[in-house]
Amino acid sequence: MKLFFYVQHLLGIGHLRRAATLAHAFTAAGFEVTLASGGMPVQGFAVSVQLPPARATDATFRTLLDEAGRPLDARWKRARAARLLEAFRAASPDVLAVELFPFGRRQMRFELLPLLEDAKRLARRPLIVCSVRDLIHANPARDAERLELALRFFDHVLVHGDPRLATFERTFAPAAQLGERLHYTGYVVDEPPAARAAPSGEVLVSAGGGAVGARLLETALRARPNTLLAEAPWRVLAGVNATEAALRALERLAGPGVRIERSRDDFQALLAVAALSISQAGYNTVAETLRAGVRAVLVPFAAGAESEQTLRAQLVVERGLAAMVSEADMTPQTLAAAIDRAVRGARPRPEELDLDGARRSVELVQSWLQ
Repeated sequence: MKLFFYVQHLLGIGHLRRAATLAHAFTAAGFEVTLASGGMPVQGFAVSVQLPPARATDATFRTLLDEAGRPLDARWKRARAARLLEAFRAASPDVLAVELFPFGRRQMRFELLPLLEDAKRLARRPLIVCSVRDLIHANPARDAERLELALRFFDHVLVHGDPRLATFERTFAPAAQLGERLHYTGYVVDEPPAARAAPSGEVLVSAGGGAVGARLLETALRARPNTLLAEAPWRVLAGVNATEAALRALERLAGPGVRIERSRDDFQALLAVAALSISQAGYNTVAETLRAGVRAVLVPFAAGAESEQTLRAQLVVERGLAAMVSEADMTPQTLAAAIDRAVRGARPRPEELDLDGARRSVELVQSWLQ
């Protein structure tokens, strides 16, 4: 069985990470997977097809740039749409999976609509599946358009979440109209380390890919002396997208007992034995934190019109699984207070939520093909 998986990351790397986890699960189940990425190449993530990359200038996502930093023009879009179709036809898949669209990535309609139309026209038409996270950027003015596209092109919509925490209706009001197309898979997260090491007592501060997390990291370092964990070792992961200047700035703030690194391949292993995690509230980080069962402080990214991370963090806090500070309220003092609240609280239990989304996604697709 062959799977062609399209993913486009524009600012952070969360979309690519989730797609890579799913691609690995499908490969392990015997699928021949073609992972086609339209974002900037990211060290440590091997893709089958690297399309001419595009990225966003900022959190508004209004302006997209090519690899050389030029705004995308009509010629560039035609060339990339042709490259995507060429890769899709060469793969001749049994399944076409599209990440997020039509519930996001509206900027990529220039290539996704031709791709979906081509797939629907084929004599041996592939199963067409949408792969979407638990919460999307809510936009009621676009709900009718999103629903129409989902019903027109997609056989199934895989929502990678647990409805006990967040139903898809929370950010897409007409979700019920998807009917039997809608399927919850549980959260998609890599398998935990095979053997759990002894607790490290370390505080792990991270910012995902690092594109938008500099203020959180700097505030955490300033908060450290005023927390119950001031004497513990701290490890700060700036992210693969962090600039050298950002790394140097963090090193200047770091005192004794603080280690500054760009990223770690063994992040989940470090998380599993940490005393505390301080992070944003992106999908992957929250899922990994819950999988590890580690005490956590969440500071959701909320620049521009972003609300998805804030809602996810609020829902996690309501279940008693983490502490939270909003970006607007974050100071060294408020963050220190949240750290102490989390330290005094109980460790969250991984069984609180369904974290088996990768395996369940594979099972669902296999059942539909059969």
